[in-house]
Amino acid sequence: MKDTTAESEDDTQEERGPVDCRTSPHLHSEKASEMLHDHNYGKTHPSPELNSEQFFLQRFQFEPEVILFYTGFKDYGSLKAFFLALQPTPETIWKWSHAVKLNAPENAAHAGLQAQHLCLFDQLFLFLCSVRRGFLPFDVSKQFQVSEVTVQTTCVTWCHYLFFMLGTLPIWPSRRTVDELMPLIFRRTFPKTRVVLDFIEISVQMAPWTANASQHRGSTALKSVVGITPSGSISLISSVYAASISDKDIVMKSGVLNLLEPGDEVMAAKSLEIKDLLDAIAAHLVIPPFSRPNRQFSQDSATHTPHADLLKVHIDKALGRIKEFHILDDVPAALSGSVHQLLTVCALLANFQGPLPS
Repeated sequence: MKDTTAESEDDTQEERGPVDCRTSPHLHSEKASEMLHDHNYGKTHPSPELNSEQFFLQRFQFEPEVILFYTGFKDYGSLKAFFLALQPTPETIWKWSHAVKLNAPENAAHAGLQAQHLCLFDQLFLFLCSVRRGFLPFDVSKQFQVSEVTVQTTCVTWCHYLFFMLGTLPIWPSRRTVDELMPLIFRRTFPKTRVVLDFIEISVQMAPWTANASQHRGSTALKSVVGITPSGSISLISSVYAASISDKDIVMKSGVLNLLEPGDEVMAAKSLEIKDLLDAIAAHLVIPPFSRPNRQFSQDSATHTPHADLLKVHIDKALGRIKEFHILDDVPAALSGSVHQLLTVCALLANFQGPLPS
């Protein structure tokens, strides 16, 4: 006799529609994996469990302006493609939970990674909302109807997971690639530019046990040097350092000197004393007119002055893409141990917005 059990189950599944991974808060890994593949956000009919007060990604799939506002991705399709390229599974995410535990009891960490009624796609959405808009854990917990522990644990775990996954991508382009993508404003002014170096400062809330450290309004300032290609992509992110460390020392520690080639020009978006470092590797320092103290231009720089404002706007837009991740305005104490990973992830996510308009 022909076994029709599997066929019957498939037919039943088709009649019910896609399985919603929010319907069971305590999924085993195998079941969660199955639901991840079955979870279909592309259906035009929302899940009957979804109501107007819930903040899940499915609610906004046909509103690209909302997706852009909360995640930085231009639309739902781009975000979904990004998610599928990551290939996260309950098993891989669970492994990361042990690598990035919060100072919380084991059962709290376990509850966080189960993320209660959130599937992996919604967990990514929760993380992006948190870092893009800088929402407080309390606000996110109310929107997603999860605990604050879940919000914090999910954010820390996805931060480290994305740091590992995106960190494997080669972001330092070849000289040929830089030349091919170089926008007109650079071709007319500094056509040999390989990278623009600029600094980004991050405010980090102090953990309770470091409250007696040097601080300002309960937070401390860290900084990092960021490399930007002429086309506007992020090609270098250094570790984060205390504000007391000199900019020159940070550049030396960043590794950029090992990436440059003879003849490359390095543009500094602020006055930066690294000419001697670049001379040693036959590279050259370029400081555009808008970055020179008191705007004292040489005769050579005067030829570039008509384009200086456009050049500054271009560079500011590139760095501004990172600053649009407002969690960097004041990183919560729960993420204070992951600031480098957080900054790197935000910078690399900015690259998914594509080249800046020429």
